[in-house]
Amino acid sequence: MSQLDKDIISMRDLSKDQVTGILERARYMDERLKARDPPRSLAGRMIASLFFEPSTRTRLSFETAAKCMGGMVTGFSSPKGTSVEKGETLSDTVRTVEQYADAIVMRHPFEGAARLASEAVSIPVVNGGDGSNQHPTQTLLDLYTIWKHKGTFDLKVALVGDLKHARTTRSLAYALGMFGADIALVAPKGLEMSTEVVDEVRQQWGTNITHAHDPATSLGDVDAAYVVRIQKERFADPLELKRLQRSYRITKDTLASLKSDAIIMHPLPRVDEVETSVDQSDHAVYFDQAYNGVPVRMAVLEMLINGGDA
Repeated sequence: MSQLDKDIISMRDLSKDQVTGILERARYMDERLKARDPPRSLAGRMIASLFFEPSTRTRLSFETAAKCMGGMVTGFSSPKGTSVEKGETLSDTVRTVEQYADAIVMRHPFEGAARLASEAVSIPVVNGGDGSNQHPTQTLLDLYTIWKHKGTFDLKVALVGDLKHARTTRSLAYALGMFGADIALVAPKGLEMSTEVVDEVRQQWGTNITHAHDPATSLGDVDAAYVVRIQKERFADPLELKRLQRSYRITKDTLASLKSDAIIMHPLPRVDEVETSVDQSDHAVYFDQAYNGVPVRMAVLEMLINGGDA
């Protein structure tokens, strides 16, 4: 298996062998966590957590991952109170932080910010989300969740909701194509995944991709449904928004149409696109999905900082 490169900025930077290596190492980390015996492989190492915009799961799971392996964490959860408010450039910020840390995990509102940061420093940079562009470790934990629950990628996976604006579904479509899954894109008219992304996945991996607009009739044959919210900030007409939110909502009634072993995923946070009554169903795995961010990010941090094969 090939080694990881210095940074993880985009899923397109990772080969199938590298992704497989991360998933296998994450499974090992998962087992060690369940045994209450995580490896102390980051003892004495410092992780800089630089979050220029809000985050709950990504920031906390990265910090948990580092600490579980004996690492230390420094950084900020908002640029407020930092030299960014004084006009310091991103390049100068990360070059300064490089003096204090062994790796940087960064979320930033601007597309391309993580790539810029990685080019400015010699330590590893992990992209924790750059605007609407990329969020590679979210995709890795999504893949791990599917693999953990289904044991294979020889599946049909539905991506459901606002696929035009959701960065998680764009990266996941690429990754699912890499591993040979069939993909069903289920989105309201006008909120479909961009043709550029669809064409890239088809051309790169020869993926079987279908399109639908009605989740009520489109999920009966899928092995996993990955749901994202209808983004209200994109709508000028509140009545149209409410109509779409109702029709793209997963409820207890929806479960009756699913295969008995189908799983429902969500990157969280949710609004009301998955009814809370679904939470107790065996189909619902989205809180385990959030947990999976810890072993996956343990694997990523260990492999980037300590080296070794992926």
